[in-house]
Amino acid sequence: MNIKPKFSLSLQIEPASPSIAYRYFMNKLSYETDIADLSVDIKKGYEGIIVIDVRDPKSYEECHIPTALSLPSNKISEETTQSFSKDKVIITYCWGPACNGATRAAVKFANLGFRVKELIGGIEYWRKEGGDVEGTLGDKANIYWQMKS
Repeated sequence: MNIKPKFSLSLQIEPASPSIAYRYFMNKLSYETDIADLSVDIKKGYEGIIVIDVRDPKSYEECHIPTALSLPSNKISEETTQSFSKDKVIITYCWGPACNGATRAAVKFANLGFRVKELIGGIEYWRKEGGDVEGTLGDKANIYWQMKS
């Protein structure tokens, strides 16, 4: 016997109107980019972006996205970004979705007058989706940040 439910958990809260949903999702897309889009841009050699790895220098040295520069979020300042063109869009990344380092870095870049987006999923999702990496350990490096005991 197939009983049809009378209540939807997905629709407990009424969805937004199409115009409000459009504005919300357009705003969301203006703050972030995904692995596939960044990968295509890097492979095509698109020069309108600067990819910034905001993890610690050792993690960057061991494994990072090709073309990425190392600039830990606590080092972002007018002095450390003076060579960056404000005509380019900064794309920040950190370890993964459990790390807010890329978000903190994006705040700093925006405060310095840069247009900025955050890479969804960080290096974790980049590697899980098969993105190329560079570094001394490459794809053998840790995929997650690990607490030191």
